[in-house]
Amino acid sequence: MDVTIADFIKEWKREAMLTQKVLDGLTDDSLQQQVYPQGRTLGRIAWHFTTSIPEYLADFGLEIDKVENAERIPTSAKEIVETFNNVSSSASKAIEQQWTEESLEKVQNAFGREETNAQILMGLIKHIVHHRGQVTVLLRQAGIKPYGVYGPPKEDWIHLGIKNPPL
Repeated sequence: MDVTIADFIKEWKREAMLTQKVLDGLTDDSLQQQVYPQGRTLGRIAWHFTTSIPEYLADFGLEIDKVENAERIPTSAKEIVETFNNVSSSASKAIEQQWTEESLEKVQNAFGREETNAQILMGLIKHIVHHRGQVTVLLRQAGIKPYGVYGPPKEDWIHLGIKNPPL
């Protein structure tokens, strides 16, 4: 599949917007929701994928500022939301300004595999989507209606005229 910088940026901005809408549902209290006892918290997962964006891009040759104090997990949902917004914007700018279509064809070692930069960038999107799914489940467990990323949450089916949504 031929991918251009414009293709990637379009996909990046779409997925970042969807992730931003999910993160907008965070509350300070919800950040403590755990997957299981002694497991990661919702806050840790959201902070992990947020702070890993510039680290990931820098590992593959882009110049981008990393998140200060990335090892400190915030207790403020607002801090995570604002940091994600800033990081995702900086990421798209760095890619647009520093890479070309030829850059996307360059092959690098990515986690023990030989991949093109285009594959590496798509891997970053998939990493965020993976963790966004975890955040969505943990929001639900914290009693918060999650944003409907690729379809409505169960509470919104009624607006589509469906009284008994499928399981």
